Amino acid sequence: MKYMIIIYGNQELWESFGPEEWSKVVAEQDAFNLRYKESGELLGAYGTGDVGQARTVRVRDGVAAVTDGPYLETKEYLASWCMIDVPDEKRALEIAADAPFASLRAVEVWPIMHEASWNRP
Repeated sequence: MKYMIIIYGNQELWESFGPEEWSKVVAEQDAFNLRYKESGELLGAYGTGDVGQARTVRVRDGVAAVTDGPYLETKEYLASWCMIDVPDEKRALEIAADAPFASLRAVEVWPIMHEASWNRP
């Protein structure tokens, strides 16, 4: 079963890391990604741009309106996510607990319930 592991952050968190500490955090995340890629459980890992680069699109009466920022106005925002394919929820939670950012912030685990037909074998 596929699961999405979601990591949230904010500018305050990113700025709290000095250059050496940030390099360490990135190296730890890279090692996590590689470990689960090599096990065959990690399908992909993605970091998002800064919150200032996000846009929200709404279409009303056939007209698209684009606004700056994410849809939800919160202190924390989607910082990165990865997709895993594991036998069960227990394994998904084990992998999420191993994520480096789980020791800093909450990490969410969402089951993937529907998938585009062209992605299925």
